[in-house]
Amino acid sequence: MKDALQQFGFSALVVDDEPGMRAILNKALSKKLTQVETASSLEEAEALRKRNHFDLLIVDINLPGRSGIDWHEAFDDDERRSDIIFMTGYAEMETAIKALRAGASDFILKPFNLEQMLQSVQRCLDKRMIERQNIALQRDVARSFPIDIIGEAPKTLAMREVISRLAPSPAAVLIEGESGTGKELVARALHGMSGRTGPFVPLNCGAIAPELLESELFGHVSGAFTGARKNKDGLFRVADKGTLFLDEIGEMPLAMQASLLRTLEQKTIRPVGAEREVSVDVRIVAATNRNLHDEVGEGRFRKDLFYRLNVLSVELPPLRERVDDIGLLLNHFSDVLARDLGLKPVVWSEQELAAMRYYDWPGNIRELKNTVERAILLGKPDLRHWQGESALSSCENTESDQAHASDERHEDGYPLGWPLKDVERAHIEKVVGAHEGNKSAAARQLGVARKTLERKFKEWLDE
Repeated sequence: MKDALQQFGFSALVVDDEPGMRAILNKALSKKLTQVETASSLEEAEALRKRNHFDLLIVDINLPGRSGIDWHEAFDDDERRSDIIFMTGYAEMETAIKALRAGASDFILKPFNLEQMLQSVQRCLDKRMIERQNIALQRDVARSFPIDIIGEAPKTLAMREVISRLAPSPAAVLIEGESGTGKELVARALHGMSGRTGPFVPLNCGAIAPELLESELFGHVSGAFTGARKNKDGLFRVADKGTLFLDEIGEMPLAMQASLLRTLEQKTIRPVGAEREVSVDVRIVAATNRNLHDEVGEGRFRKDLFYRLNVLSVELPPLRERVDDIGLLLNHFSDVLARDLGLKPVVWSEQELAAMRYYDWPGNIRELKNTVERAILLGKPDLRHWQGESALSSCENTESDQAHASDERHEDGYPLGWPLKDVERAHIEKVVGAHEGNKSAAARQLGVARKTLERKFKEWLDE
């Protein structure tokens, strides 16, 4: 039981008017749980409950003044509901029925064996743990692809070797690479091979408003700020014993960077509005498409946090440096997406495969996947994706070379024949796509207001 409960951030409140009983339960539960409080009356207990979050209430029914069953403030509070274990020295059927109606998880007769109480606590907190894991699963976007890193290119093989060496370590890992290179897939692989028993919990730091990020990571107690109507477990508690993946770590505000550094060093968190710290056991895997060393030099990222995160590092090669993997990736995406969409896979010609090898893939693997999905939905490859590419013209060697000469791409990736407005639209759409449609995050990367993006999209819709 000790291994099952210790350090999971669980808390309990014991309410009993007998000092000896409070002392016994406090001592026994403190060895298992992160926080244990005691109270001798419902008034004292309610004051504690308003200030702190409790996963479990252990309440004596026969209290002076109001009966423990009459603690309606706690039992009827759906937004801050806790599991309840009632204790009583009187085995009356009517009392038991009232306890069950009040929402009791268990009903224990005094005097009881301490192990009986601990087993009851175990059952309640097992249920709590399942709830936390369900939260993690809800946040963990259902994925169509396995953890295996697909490819046989030399850089892919080297990357797999690095991942296998780093996975067993509890140290933080920093994953660096261009957008779309598969940083979350690598983070999942690190977690899957780590042997950690907790969940994998991803968070895109650029997709959360800065003022909400602290609550998202560390949680909050009811009333901590306007709109905080109930207690919330932060992602650190949800990911306990597992891995917290912080994508786009370079987007994290400096103030939050300081809080994250302290958590990494102390292995504790303090929910917003809470009075006590909570121990957590979480491995951090961070990812960025920025050069954090340059960000440190510009004062946008803390040097101490950079070194704390960069204990171990993985650098992901762009797809243009692992072109030998394109055929394998194409077959994999074609099979999986066709099955998921309920459509037939697309047959790719040798000419199209050759063009793919010459294309520079600025969106990397994500762009390849989207290309395959679009082809399946259209029922054929969308040749416009490569039209004007020097790659395609070098493979075709036909009159179409001259027809598309004005569309040859500049080194930055856009055809020289495009007007400025088309380049602007293509770039904005690419950045928004990289942020999975999150216009606030895309606007921050582009250095414009979100209203500007909204106006642009409205103009394009009206065209």
